[in-house]
Amino acid sequence: MSSPRPVDGRAAGLMVLLCLCWALQQILVKAVAADISPMLQIGLRSAMAAALVLLLMRVQGLRVQARSHWRGALAVGLLFGGEYVMVAEALRRTSAAHTVVFLYTAPIFAALGLHLRVPTERLRPLQGLGIALAFGGVALAFLGEPASPGAGAATDRVGDLLALGGGLAWGATTVLLRGSSLARAPASEALLYQLMGAAVLLLGTALATGQTAVHWTPAVLGGLAFQTVVVAFASFLVWFWLLRHYAAAMLGVFTFLTPIFGVTLGAWLLDEALAPSFVRGALLVLAGVVMVSAEGPLRGWLSRRGGRRQAADGAGLG
Repeated sequence: MSSPRPVDGRAAGLMVLLCLCWALQQILVKAVAADISPMLQIGLRSAMAAALVLLLMRVQGLRVQARSHWRGALAVGLLFGGEYVMVAEALRRTSAAHTVVFLYTAPIFAALGLHLRVPTERLRPLQGLGIALAFGGVALAFLGEPASPGAGAATDRVGDLLALGGGLAWGATTVLLRGSSLARAPASEALLYQLMGAAVLLLGTALATGQTAVHWTPAVLGGLAFQTVVVAFASFLVWFWLLRHYAAAMLGVFTFLTPIFGVTLGAWLLDEALAPSFVRGALLVLAGVVMVSAEGPLRGWLSRRGGRRQAADGAGLG
C-alpha cells in the first residue's frame, strides 16, 4: 500500500463538504422534531443506510464475515447505537449547537482510551495540555450562565450530559475499532455493523418509549432522504476513502469545522441562543481537541518556527 499523500485541494474541498453535512444532520433532526422524534428519525435513517451498505457490498462482491468478527461487531454496534440513543435524547432536551459541541469531544475520549490500551499511542505533553483545556471548556460551558430566557431553543443540563455521553461512546467506538478484528475488515463491513446496531437500539427505544408518531411532511421526507443517503451512507464512505489515500492527521484537523458549522447553523436556521459562557467554553473545547488530534502537525510547525527563529538569531549575530 502506498504511503498517504498530503492533503491537496480536492481533499480539502471534500472535507469541508463532509463537515457541513455532519453539522447539518443535527440541525435537520432538530428542525422536524415536532413531526417525528429524533429517536425514530435516526433509527430509520440507520436502517435504510444499512440496506444501502449491504447493496454496495453485494455490488463489490464482498461478503459479511459476521462469524469471524461477531464479538467486535456486537460491541461496536452497541456502542454506536448507544451513542445515537444519547444524541437523539439530547436533541429533544437541548439545542443542536450544544449537542454538536459536546458530541465532538469524542477525539478527547478516544485519545485517553488509546493512551491506556495502545503503547504506541501514548499522549504527548501537548496532548495532555489539550485534554486539560478541553475539559476546562466543558466545565465552563456547563457551569456558566444559561442563555436568555425565551431566546431561541431551550437547553438543559441533562441534554448536555447526554450529548457528552454520546461523545464518550463515539470515542470508545474508535478505540474498539482500532483494537478488534474489525480493524482488518473492509470499511463498508465495519460501517454496516455500526448502522445495524443503531437501527436496532434506536427503533427499539422509540417503540418502548412511545416515540413513534409521525407527520409525513415534505420536510420530514426530505430530511430523512438527506440523512440516509448523504450523511449515514455517502459521507462515511467518502471519509473512509480519504483516510486510505491522505494523511489522517491532516484530515482530522478539518473535522473541527463541524462544531463550528453546527453552532453557526443552529443560531442562523433554528434561532438558537448562545450564552457567552457556552461560546467561551466551546472555543476552549475546540482548541483542546485540535491540540490532541493535530499534535503531530502542530509540533512540526512549532519546530520549524523555532528553527527559523534560531537561524535568524544566528544571522543577526554574524
